[in-house]
Amino acid sequence: MRVSRQRDPLDDLSAAIRRILGRPSSAEERERFGKYLNLLLIWNRTHRLTGVRSASDVVHRLFIDSLLFLHLLPSARPLRIVDIGAGAGIPGVPLRIVEPRISMTLIEATRKKASFLEVLKYEVGIEDITIFHGRAETIVAQQVNLFEKFDVVVARAVSSPRLVFPLAAPYLRPGGEFIMSGPPRAKLVGSQIGLKNAEIREIKIPDLGVERMFLVVRKDT
Repeated sequence: MRVSRQRDPLDDLSAAIRRILGRPSSAEERERFGKYLNLLLIWNRTHRLTGVRSASDVVHRLFIDSLLFLHLLPSARPLRIVDIGAGAGIPGVPLRIVEPRISMTLIEATRKKASFLEVLKYEVGIEDITIFHGRAETIVAQQVNLFEKFDVVVARAVSSPRLVFPLAAPYLRPGGEFIMSGPPRAKLVGSQIGLKNAEIREIKIPDLGVERMFLVVRKDT
């Protein structure tokens, strides 16, 4: 009897990189994502960094989902990005792995997650990432060099954009953009009420089985 070999989730990630970035993934990227995946699965057993448990789900629901932000980022490089509520590094770390011209800062309020990020950046060889442990509003008040220094703030929809955008705005330069991956369109439409310069964008990649809504808010110049 022939036993089918289970597909390596990193093969799916390589296919997604080719589809999203329009180029093949490099050996270095695959190695870094492999280390990231293994470290996250190990830490998740005892620290519960994320509710995503299997290797396949980490790749599809976290890594590939993070790369969708690339469709919305400004084309100019270098690019200064801050990830607020970075958690296990999503979406900031995958973005930095595939685009070294991004200067990435991660902000995380939970100590165990911030500790994971500190270990992660050395394990995967991206030591140029800057990590802050604390609340976003406290850090920008204490670190005046962060005020209006970023082109983009990224975040996942763990809270209402009407609550998160005021935390993001002090980090953004005038004309900078806040990009949040969101829940279904109906919830996003309601959440953007009261936000100026806000629009909903949808990313669909049928051959990858990917569909995601985003809220993009541009800061006034």
